[in-house]
Amino acid sequence: MTDRRRTAALSRTLLATAMGACLVAGCGVIPGGSGGSAGTLTVMTFAPEDTKATNMPGMPGMAKAYERWVNSKGGINGRKLRVLTCNEKNTPSGAADCARKAIDEKAVAVVGSYSQHGRAFMAPLEAEGIPFIGGYGVSSEEFQSTLSYPVNGGQPVLLAGAGHQLGRACAQVSLVRPDTLAGDSMPILLNAGLKANKIPDASDIRAAEDSADFSAQAREALADTAAITAAGSSSKDKEKEKEKAKGCVTAVLGERTETFFDAFRRADSQNRKPQISSVLGSVSQSLVDRTGGKESPFEGAYLTSWYPVATDPLWEPMRKVISDFAFGDDGVDPDDSGTQTTWIAYTVLNDVLKRFKPDEDITGRKVTRALNQAESVNTGGLTPDLSWRYQDMRAVAGFPRIVNGRVTFQVVQAGRLVAQEGEQTMDMTTTLEQAPRAA
Repeated sequence: MTDRRRTAALSRTLLATAMGACLVAGCGVIPGGSGGSAGTLTVMTFAPEDTKATNMPGMPGMAKAYERWVNSKGGINGRKLRVLTCNEKNTPSGAADCARKAIDEKAVAVVGSYSQHGRAFMAPLEAEGIPFIGGYGVSSEEFQSTLSYPVNGGQPVLLAGAGHQLGRACAQVSLVRPDTLAGDSMPILLNAGLKANKIPDASDIRAAEDSADFSAQAREALADTAAITAAGSSSKDKEKEKEKAKGCVTAVLGERTETFFDAFRRADSQNRKPQISSVLGSVSQSLVDRTGGKESPFEGAYLTSWYPVATDPLWEPMRKVISDFAFGDDGVDPDDSGTQTTWIAYTVLNDVLKRFKPDEDITGRKVTRALNQAESVNTGGLTPDLSWRYQDMRAVAGFPRIVNGRVTFQVVQAGRLVAQEGEQTMDMTTTLEQAPRAA
């Protein structure tokens, strides 16, 4: 045998030995292992933390608890789930950085995340074919991008729902909202619900998103409510109409909502106590508990949510996972709408991944294709069954990706968020279809 042949034979032997060793040790990526090591699927959850504006630590916290729980059960179809988390920092650059990290780590999806900066994170994800499942719904891109798969109606349905809720009780509404791009659509959406109840458009009161002083906005809102309430008290209409002839104030300021209503309460020197309102995410059960429970200034407040009240037994599976796998992370609050949204988003992910064959290679583009073609996903009654096929889209101007327009109406009663008497749920799709374009 010539030297060249001996060298070639030796090379083939060494290669075969190395390949055999890798098969035994499991090195490299085997089929089904896209987005991580062998047999591992990588996803990401991002949200702002430790910022001066809205923070959502419960979303990445819930994602990590879900990771530990599902892997304790053998993963998803035998694949281990690897969850990356990222601090979005409430900035466009932070959102873009998180998206790039998801790409670099070969994530097959971004799941249950929060960001106001849709343009910053959606473009990189779209370029790589990575689906965005179950965002919080505060950016218009979440309801426009063909790679976004929302599990709720986001800010649009909450604001339209708040308009319906207040339209039944108020003669005039003042809206206090952040002076941001995301906040600019709020008056249009709230007014859609008010218009459906033949109530005038709300007063639009803007505030800096990270402000610590809302005294000026509180005085302006109080002046609006005082004027309409005084007009109603002198009316000779029927008692039922008198009850409705009052001014109401709704504030949607995220974590700063508490600061605003504290200023509003101080400004109300005559103790008029006008009807106040907000949406889940800006007011939560933990906030009511922290501010006095039954004695909280939020007692009697109207709230609009996407989901059933936190005490509903439908949330028990999530609560058990948090109890067993959050490992004392106080940021994972089962009453928080961010935590709840992330739970539902991972429920969708789990369902879709189970539709792949155990040995099938999974990529972001394949997950996207499955979401576009799959039959509806059941979320255990927390939402209507969800499906994002073309025929499931709604004719909502600016928000065509809304597939779930449901809201629930709640009220703070004896220190607890409970379902409001009367019609407790409503679909906002028709209301939004008739609204002007908001984005």
